[in-house]
Amino acid sequence: MTVTVNGNQIVIAEGSGIDELIKSLDLNPEKVAVEVNRRIIRRANWDSTTISEGDRVEIVHFVGGGSDS
Repeated sequence: MTVTVNGNQIVIAEGSGIDELIKSLDLNPEKVAVEVNRRIIRRANWDSTTISEGDRVEIVHFVGGGSDS
């Protein structure tokens, strides 16, 4: 099935969950937040939230950094 992830269409297996999507994209689950169809999905619900044909998924990466001063 086709879904949109961060503005790009990708094909994933039917019935895939958010946890499977994160793994397939080789992302560190501790450093991302996920939104499906403008709804933020809590990490505790990733394994029980399936993605459907045409869904829009936004994945935000957290990065460290800052000033030493």
